[in-house]
Amino acid sequence: MKPLKTTIEKKPILGWLLFLATLIVVFLLGLLASSIMERRAEASFVNVPKVKLADFEPRNSVWGENFPREYQSYINTADTTFRSKHGGGAMLDMLEIDPRMVVLWAGYSFSKDYNQGRGHYYAVEDVHNTLRTGGPLNENEGPMPSTCWTCKSPDVPRVMQEKGVAEFYKGKWARLGAEIVNPIGCADCHDPETMNLRISRPALIEGFQSMGKDITKASHQEMRSLVCAQCHVEYYFNKKTVEGAEYLTFPWANGLTVDAKEEYYDNIEFSDWTHALSKAPMLKAQHPDYEIYTHGIHAQRGVSCADCHMPYKSEGGQKFTDHHIQSPLNNVANSCQVCHREETLELVQNVYERQDKIIENRDKLEELIVRAHVEAKKAWDLGATEEEMNDILQGIRHAQWRWDYAAASHGGSFHAPIETGRIITTGITIAQETRIKLSRVLASKGFNQEVPYPDISTKAKAQEFIGLDMDALNSEKQEFKETLLPEWMKKAKEREDSWAIVRN
Repeated sequence: MKPLKTTIEKKPILGWLLFLATLIVVFLLGLLASSIMERRAEASFVNVPKVKLADFEPRNSVWGENFPREYQSYINTADTTFRSKHGGGAMLDMLEIDPRMVVLWAGYSFSKDYNQGRGHYYAVEDVHNTLRTGGPLNENEGPMPSTCWTCKSPDVPRVMQEKGVAEFYKGKWARLGAEIVNPIGCADCHDPETMNLRISRPALIEGFQSMGKDITKASHQEMRSLVCAQCHVEYYFNKKTVEGAEYLTFPWANGLTVDAKEEYYDNIEFSDWTHALSKAPMLKAQHPDYEIYTHGIHAQRGVSCADCHMPYKSEGGQKFTDHHIQSPLNNVANSCQVCHREETLELVQNVYERQDKIIENRDKLEELIVRAHVEAKKAWDLGATEEEMNDILQGIRHAQWRWDYAAASHGGSFHAPIETGRIITTGITIAQETRIKLSRVLASKGFNQEVPYPDISTKAKAQEFIGLDMDALNSEKQEFKETLLPEWMKKAKEREDSWAIVRN
């Protein structure tokens, strides 16, 4: 082999090419270093806090002064224009869409009013407006306890800190109306000093403890789901934990499955209400989104809630979490196609196919349970005894628990379609077996024909069938909006105006 020097001397062009290549490489490395330094400088400037945040600062706009990009994206949760095939951000009257629900919840507040929730931006406003909270004219009135505020506002951890957790759970919903005014936001999930994700609701911590787990051991990726699990879970109000308080409790001691929770509730003989028609001791599933999610393929592969509902985005060279919490179907490119390479229409159609199949069976289960409630009422009217009806009422309870668990889990038919399908099909089996028992009781009373199915083709007809006076309920709510609600807002503004904002 010839020496390199000799080769270069004979071919001077090669030396010049090496020299130019070296210059280009050095130049590009300089550009890269300059870009990195510039981005670091920008990041340092962007992240300089303008406001000193109090430990439990509930006002999202104040946090927004330090984190404008995150705050501006959060404000987009006010947008309710997106509609998917079975949901989206728009407010939907679910009782109008499916009047059978009115009968299923007869005797319970959900039969009065049940709207699909809008974005977090409306969390407090929607609680004010729903008929389920009634029309209280003073702090000691209304059907709902103070506990109902727990998931609606960053004012909640503030008030819990000031008054104590058990004290927060005491009394009526209206008692804290002037305190809980800021919608779900920053302080619900973030530590104001470090911005780390944190758990601000004690019920989740206690739920983990009941399973023998320590939530402080959770990884950052797990926390990106657990901050959601503070609220998007099944829960009940335990009146035995603290005297005078309806203590928010997660029924997780036996596990996270629908069957484990059913066993938990049966063992403590808990029921949310007694059904107005069948007299069955009923369970109302809340929104077991986290529990259903844990049984799905995304959870098994380490995908968090935030990965899909709050994906990362870039703006002005800055990467941050998009706080426009919404359906991934309205953000397929950032949410789904980061992992899945299929076309948008194909991905959306995959979701719809799963939802359609689940809803088809869920609707059948609804019909069976409505028939069971109506048939049970007929049995009582014909003189059935408690001994004859006990197993039947338990069957109605268990069948509807499964229906409600699947119906109340937002996105459950996509998060875990196999588990959701299993829950519904076992509910159908229980409902059919229960109706067979009912037919035997009816026959023993001399009734050998089919119990007529009620005309519940509209929300109004269904509410009339179960005996609701909707005119009175709407009138009470309107009076509340014109009297007590303005007083709350005035007191809240006076309180917040008195809070000092320390600017750096």
